Amino acid sequence: MPSDAASPAPAPSPAPAPAPSTAGLPAVPPAGRPSLSRHVRMRFDRTRERHVLLGPESVIVLNPTGADILGLCDGVRTVSDVAAKLQARYDRVVDDEVTAFLARLVVRHCVEIDHGQ
Repeated sequence: MPSDAASPAPAPSPAPAPAPSTAGLPAVPPAGRPSLSRHVRMRFDRTRERHVLLGPESVIVLNPTGADILGLCDGVRTVSDVAAKLQARYDRVVDDEVTAFLARLVVRHCVEIDHGQ
């Protein structure tokens, strides 16, 4: 019987993507209602063929997922509503990734969270 010693070992499965780091970021509660800050506008940039956030003296180029998240941030939907809506559209949306994305934009003063208080 031939030995399997010469056959290549199976490729290791890819490691799961690390969870987004939220160290040092503000808390974004699931019941919070995110919206763009007053001085920020989201536009589609034809040159880049991407959505961008335009603020005073800043431009942030968004990936398609980021644009989808911000497109749902109307100040009425909660963070949980936004994540649920994205989960209905896509196969895999992790609530923590949505929260971390919003928290990073809160730090940059592009997104405001209404805590309903």
